[in-house]
Amino acid sequence: MEAITPPDLTLTGTLDREATHRLCEEARATLQASDADVLVCDVAGVGPPVLAAIDALARLQLTARRTGGRIRLRNPAPHLRELLHLVGLPIEIEMGRQAEQREPPRRVQEAVEARDPPL
Repeated sequence: MEAITPPDLTLTGTLDREATHRLCEEARATLQASDADVLVCDVAGVGPPVLAAIDALARLQLTARRTGGRIRLRNPAPHLRELLHLVGLPIEIEMGRQAEQREPPRRVQEAVEARDPPL
């Protein structure tokens, strides 16, 4: 089983300009201090997906690119994922393990009817 690494940044609450500036500084420092080229950002705690959140993520991506890396989002809400797709922001989204969806079992024929041909 593959171990999940802890995120480099955890984004929570509403992403306003002050939070965005602080997160960009943290992203720059984290990428410069490590030899990794991917910055994993857990966005499960981000407030409602509004354009300010998209602006913050775009600025994080730009900061990472200027530092020679890129960001990868972990645990984005479906609405945030849809908004990212709608505005065309090319940010990598980490696909977590999800339960496989299966069809419900169908009824099994337990008895043979007289009219059935032999197998």
